[in-house]
Formats: sequence, structure tokens, C-alpha cells
Amino acid sequence: MSNPYLRMVGVKKSFPGVQALKGVDFEAYAGEALALVGANGAGKSTLMNILGGVVMPDEGEIHIQSQPVHIHNPLEATDLGIAFVHQEMALLPTMTIAENMYIANFPTRRGLIDAKKIRELSRNTLKRLGHDFPPGTRVRDLSPGDQQIVEIARALLGEPRIIIFDEPTSSLTSREKERLFEVIRSLKKEGATIIYITHLLEEIFNICERAVVLRNGESVGGGLLKDLKYEEIVRLMIGTADVSSYFRHRTAQIGDTILKVTGLDRKGVLENIDFELRKGEVLGLWGLMGSGRTELARALVGLDPIEKGRIELRQNGSLAAIHPKDAKNWIGMLTENRREEGLLLPKSVKTNLSLANLRALVSRLWPLVDARRETDLAQNYVDQLGIIITSLEQPVETLSGGNQQKVVVGRWLQRNPIIYIMDEPTRGLDVGAKAEIRNVILELADAGAAIILISSDIDQIMSMSDRYLVMNRGRITAALPATASKDELIFSAAGML
Repeated sequence: MSNPYLRMVGVKKSFPGVQALKGVDFEAYAGEALALVGANGAGKSTLMNILGGVVMPDEGEIHIQSQPVHIHNPLEATDLGIAFVHQEMALLPTMTIAENMYIANFPTRRGLIDAKKIRELSRNTLKRLGHDFPPGTRVRDLSPGDQQIVEIARALLGEPRIIIFDEPTSSLTSREKERLFEVIRSLKKEGATIIYITHLLEEIFNICERAVVLRNGESVGGGLLKDLKYEEIVRLMIGTADVSSYFRHRTAQIGDTILKVTGLDRKGVLENIDFELRKGEVLGLWGLMGSGRTELARALVGLDPIEKGRIELRQNGSLAAIHPKDAKNWIGMLTENRREEGLLLPKSVKTNLSLANLRALVSRLWPLVDARRETDLAQNYVDQLGIIITSLEQPVETLSGGNQQKVVVGRWLQRNPIIYIMDEPTRGLDVGAKAEIRNVILELADAGAAIILISSDIDQIMSMSDRYLVMNRGRITAALPATASKDELIFSAAGML
């Protein structure tokens, strides 16, 4: 085999209370896609942030084409031909697509920004990804999936030689994923080095040649994917031979109807939505991106308006109508976008865990939060969910994506509502963390909570749901039992059944 295009040798990095990397060796070759996998907190993002100039290592060397390089900031990484598509999008919502794509390096003409040129270049790059968005569209007007496409297009502008993709498909439709994979294949043919980070292991067998597995800041194995099995990678990631222990099954004990929705309607968004949710039930809300799943969830808790319809909740033994704006008293919602809508990023883990339960934490003697009780409850849910932190005062923005998601889950566990709406609760989580969240969901249902589960991961939603509602273009088009096959779900979501 030829010399690696990229080598990272003995890379170490510590943060207060945590040694994120413990002397990692890493290499990647031109023309290959290398999968970098590991559990949340394994060190994947830290290692790539060092390569991308976002974080400085404590020790270690980086070699590109056998030459040592020193990368002090993202601009230096860009100059070395390194591009980074981050998991959490870093777009400016009030600016246009073209402005976002060229924000770091506007082309000029006679000393002024050449707006015509950036629109033309942006349009050409987007077409490469199979999209024809008007470059003058403001980013805030795009769906999360379309914003992800813009983020990927921006990374491809400078024809980079090393491209890091960190969970690039988390917001993409199936068609968009396939288009991205086509682009990656063409980049490999052109000799680019692709580093692909994902928790969707089926993707790496589709697009990558090799895998490197990190666990607890160390490289623990990997190799050619043609020689590896899915189960072997999972075992390396979670550090146990008993993979099956991460998944369990249950016999659902379904009770009375706890939520009844009739004729819910909002022009152009939702149309005549009727369904019931029962105590102890996990109801899978399934559909393709843009089908209206999230819009329905937001309408149920009063975040988005409705024009017609009735929402009834079981109270004191019988169903009674409630206003959506009052639903927050009974329904806890995990939003799809945890960083923008689910967390106060600069605030501490403790504060974020307490947000939904502040009224119960107010002292009986003084109108102030009982600090000791707040700390005790926060620590309880950190321990229960296995949230990896250095202290309860640690800013939640410094946690890995998986641990951030656990904080959002812990917040609603502390509130203990009778209904949970969980929108993509396992997005961006590794296989172990997914299983932990899955078990939390099933335990809540066993304890009598009713859960509406939204997920783009068909295997995840099938592993938890007691039945399914299928949405298409803002309407519920099918109700399927737990025994429905994967093909039935896919075809019904596409309107083919």
C-alpha cells in the first residue's frame, strides 16, 4: 500500500477533568473513505477538531503527504486543503445561501463583493449535490435537511483534498443521502481523502473502505470493512462481548385512551388529523422528511398554531378538551433540534436539567429555587442516564452530542409528564447510547406514560413502537400494527400502499 496521505501520531488532548485523547495514531489514504466510529465521548470529534484547527493538541504530530504540519486555526487547515462538515450546523440564518457559502472568503470586483459571482459559483456547487436552491434564499427559510446540503456545499467550494464529514446525513432524506454518497464516490475517484464519522453503521459499509474505532480516547481496532462484521464494530465501540444486552424486548401493557385528537387542521401544513394515544403505548409517527411529523408534534404542544380541531386529555377518569397552549402541563417534548430549541448552551448541566421543573423546585419558605434539591435531582439523573460530565456546573455546550441529548431526556424525566413527544431522540447517538435511550423510553411506557415517537431511523422506530401512524403531506394516511414490515412502512410513507 502507498504512503498515507494523512498521518496523526501520538495525539493527546485533555480538558478539565477529562483526558479526551490518550495518544491516538491515525492514518488515511488518498482516494479512500475511512470510517471513524466510536461511542459518544470516544474522542472522534476532538481528534477531527485538532485536524481542522478548531482545537490545539497537547501532544502529537500531524503529517500531510509525509510532511509535518502545524495547524493553529481553521483558516490554516483550509489552506492545507482540509474541509470540515460539522455535525452541528454553523450557518448564519439571516444571510443568504451564497453569503453563507462564501462568508470566509468573498470574491471581490473593484474592491467590492462580487455578488453575481458568488451566486453563480454557489449555484454550480449546489447543482453538484443535486439541488437548485436560489442562492439568494435566506438560510432561515430552509428546512434542516436543506441547511445540511448548504453546509456540505460550502465545504466543497475550495476543492479540498481532505474532507471530514461529521454525521452528514443526520438531516437528509433518502434521496439526498444517495446523492451525497455519489458525490463522495466521485471525490474518491479524484483522489480526495474522506474521513466519515457516523453512528449509522450501515452507511459505512455502503461508502467506506476501512474503519478505525475509538473508545475512551484510544484506538481499539478496525481494519478493512470487507473483513469486518457489524457486530464486531459494535463490540469494539461499547467494549462488551454481549451486544444483545443493549437491546431488550417487552410485552406492552396498553391502557385507556389518554389523548384524543380530532380534526386537527392548519392550511397547507396539517389536514384533518385524527388519532388516539393510550396509556403505556409507544406510538410510532412515521413518514418521510417533510411529511408533517414535526409540525404535528409542535401543534400538539402549542408551539405552532392550529386553525381547527379538538385535543382531549384524560383527566379525573374522563376525556376533556384542552387548549394546545396548556398542553405543556401534561406533555413533555424533546425537540428535533436540541442545540437551538432544546438547550441553553452556555448554561450549566444542572440548570438545563432543571428547566422544566423549576416550579416544583421553588422553596416553600422563599420564592427561590431550592439549590440543594436542584443539585440532588440533577445528580440523580446524571447518574441514572450515565451522562459524562466533569461537574454539574459544566456548560452543556461542552458536552458531546449524545450527552447533550441525555440532558434533554433527563430534564423531562425530572418533570415526569404523563405524555412524552420524542422527535428524533436518538439522532446523532452511538449504538450504545441509542440503546440506553430506547430502554428509557420502554421503561417510561412500562410505568404508564404514553409516548409519541418520531424517528427517521426505521430500525429504531420498529424496535420500540406498539403501532404506527404514517404521515404524508400533512395527513395521516395509514395506521399499521406493530407487526408491519419495513417494506410496508416505507411504501406507505411514499404513498405506494
